[in-house]
Amino acid sequence: MTKTIEMSGKDINEAKQNALRELDLSEDRVIFEVLEEPSKGFFGIIGGKGAKIRASVKELSPEEKASEFLNKLFSTMGMDVDINAKTTDYGYVLNLSSDDDMGIMIGKHGQTLDALQYLTNLAANKGLIENRIHVVLDVEDYRERREDTLKHLAWRMADKVRNHNRKITLEPMNRHERKIIHMALQDENDITTYSDGEEPHRRIVIDVKRKK
Repeated sequence: MTKTIEMSGKDINEAKQNALRELDLSEDRVIFEVLEEPSKGFFGIIGGKGAKIRASVKELSPEEKASEFLNKLFSTMGMDVDINAKTTDYGYVLNLSSDDDMGIMIGKHGQTLDALQYLTNLAANKGLIENRIHVVLDVEDYRERREDTLKHLAWRMADKVRNHNRKITLEPMNRHERKIIHMALQDENDITTYSDGEEPHRRIVIDVKRKK
């Protein structure tokens, strides 16, 4: 539901500023409707009336909500971060870059980035049942580099499994990273992969495909 308030002022501009302060929003986020024009009254003094306006908050798209959430977060942290948005088959990708050290936004194996991505998706889809979007957060193409690292890890571990004829259990990974491992080895005729354990400690197991 769109939030709407009515505010008064000695003129239209003052009424608008009063509304913006009340809503705690910038002018580009609000639609104004003039309800009453100011009047000077008798002799320009007696019986004069101020202006009255109706201010309605603009509805943001999920994509706009995601960017707004991140901009407010980075502003609170005192960070100047550029957000580059694009739509892909994986979802609505927001790639973050900055002159500041962005390592803090990634965390160990991307855990902080995954948590931030989760919160951004909550903000983007808040109140929505239909037309929900999937937001993918990246930091200076970290996810692409991480995907390459995981693929090479998968191939290297598969060779070890073959050489030693013994399964290898990898470190815990999130669902997205486990999928990368599975897909990297899905065409290997002599290798099988499966997940074991419970979240957040679920791991990939790489093993030799046993003959039945």
